[in-house]
Amino acid sequence: MLTSCGPALSTALRRAAGPAGLASFHCSARRRRSARVAVVLSGCGVYDGTEIHEASAVLVHLSRGGAEVHMYAPDVPQMHVIDHSKGQPAEAESRNVLVESARIARGKIASLAKLTTADHDAVIFPGGFGAAKNLSTFAVDGKDCKVNREVERVLKDFHKAGKPIGLCCISPVLAAKVLSGAEVTVGHEEEEGGKWPYAGTAGAIKELGAKHCVKEVTISFPDDFHVERQYKVSVFSLTPFYEAHVDTKNKVVTTPAFMCETELHKIFDGIGAMVKNVLKLTGK
Repeated sequence: MLTSCGPALSTALRRAAGPAGLASFHCSARRRRSARVAVVLSGCGVYDGTEIHEASAVLVHLSRGGAEVHMYAPDVPQMHVIDHSKGQPAEAESRNVLVESARIARGKIASLAKLTTADHDAVIFPGGFGAAKNLSTFAVDGKDCKVNREVERVLKDFHKAGKPIGLCCISPVLAAKVLSGAEVTVGHEEEEGGKWPYAGTAGAIKELGAKHCVKEVTISFPDDFHVERQYKVSVFSLTPFYEAHVDTKNKVVTTPAFMCETELHKIFDGIGAMVKNVLKLTGK
């Protein structure tokens, strides 16, 4: 079988395999169990539910990381329904958070009441106004908000079990409210000409007793980055660095996502940094 690879490669593989032989290279020989991650949705659509791009980014990065994913949502009415073409409430219309979330989950979703730490290694909350309207009352009550009973239970249970919690966009306010002293980020604390339109959220997070950490969605480097070393100058290119804040003590990982007005691919990759750190903290 190895002869087709050429004698040099065949010899190198046998040496690298060591006493265990080539079987040690077989993926099933030392396969680790995938991390089981719960994703909690809050409806379908940025203005009254889950931000769909963020949910998709979370799911793609979890898939790429080899995680086993299960989706949940509270079985409760939405605060209201927004006509996304107008940005205005749709009068005399009501929708259910679980039913709407099933659109994103392609029907494979369960009531949040069924989510337990025993069956999962981590939990992630994508953003969207649903986190502030359906998972909590933050959109209306700010620092005096209440968190949905099941959402609060899940956050406390995962925290108590020492299992990581990931949140992005506006959803870090849930951790700020429920987990005393948690460190989170929603990006910057000033609007900066409209780049950070929801910067006021950082102040509310501090009032909730959490620590807000200023983070970017991405840190970009110039194409040519010069470093002097003993009178010689090396020129090389650095790829952008996507930020997520990791509260190692509480195992809470957050990233700004659409709290910032920036390109979609940067949002996608920033969420990837959050997911990667969540998976790393599971140890799987």
